[in-house]
Amino acid sequence: MKSRSPKVQGPEVRRSRGPGVLGSGEDGFSLPELLVSIMVLSVVVGITAQLLLQTVNGQQTMWNRTQMHSSVRGAIELLQQEVGQAGLVTLPGPVTLTGAVAIGAQVVAVSSTAGMFVGEQLLIDTGAIQETVTVTALDAGANQITATFAQAHAAGAQVSVAGGFAHGIVPPSIANGSTGGVLKLFGDVNGNGQMVYVEYICDTASNRLSRNMMAWDATTKPALTPSMILLSNVVANPGGSPCFSYQTEVVSGTTYVTAVAITLSVQTQEIDPVSRVFQIETKTLLNVSPRNVFYTWQMASMQETNRIQPMPASILALLP
Repeated sequence: MKSRSPKVQGPEVRRSRGPGVLGSGEDGFSLPELLVSIMVLSVVVGITAQLLLQTVNGQQTMWNRTQMHSSVRGAIELLQQEVGQAGLVTLPGPVTLTGAVAIGAQVVAVSSTAGMFVGEQLLIDTGAIQETVTVTALDAGANQITATFAQAHAAGAQVSVAGGFAHGIVPPSIANGSTGGVLKLFGDVNGNGQMVYVEYICDTASNRLSRNMMAWDATTKPALTPSMILLSNVVANPGGSPCFSYQTEVVSGTTYVTAVAITLSVQTQEIDPVSRVFQIETKTLLNVSPRNVFYTWQMASMQETNRIQPMPASILALLP
């Protein structure tokens, strides 16, 4: 009986169903389906892009506000510190008498006259013979002062200074004094033994808050430069209120600034991408007390005048 060999089958021949028509197992998208898919994809991409743009704009808004807060906070902190220290009188280093002093009006040699001025009240010596004398003349080249002494003092006796400046915050009531746009102060505002004169100029017309600092005995006032600008985005305060206002007390004809109010309005450097306008914020510090001036006012109120220092002539010349 003959065996039959298996029948070899060739590849399946597919029959064409006509031009442009695929077999039933390979059907694709129709044109309407493709258009719908593209539309859905476009909507999803659009929503995603809009959300991404909103996120970027939100981040930009926060960045603008952060920069604004950081800059105004630094300026406010500096103002607060220097107003608080204004009026502090000091000598830059230890001073002693270099010769013996007799009772009466005397020209006295000291180890240094740095930081001294005519009209200043100095403490001479220590203990029971300590006294306060007023400098009536000064020769910086020879390191000599002139004063009237009620006690005799030996060479090497300590010379020091105490109290504070009555006009450490220059009152608005005196000629060329502080104003709503310019705060003028002096003293050892940095607590380093060096007295300085400082002006804060709030110029909303040019959008600047500047700080001009110089030695207390400078002969001229430096011109304002870009390096002195603390804020370059200052704008007018709401209602036109001043940048600086002053609380004053008067004792025996002398005006003491016992508190300073500081109001600064600033705007962001860039336009907010969401609101399309500059963001503006106002910072206010009320009743910043210049403690040294406050101390002198208290002394004056108790008729204790030997710790109240007058304004040096060099400061008076720098006010205009």
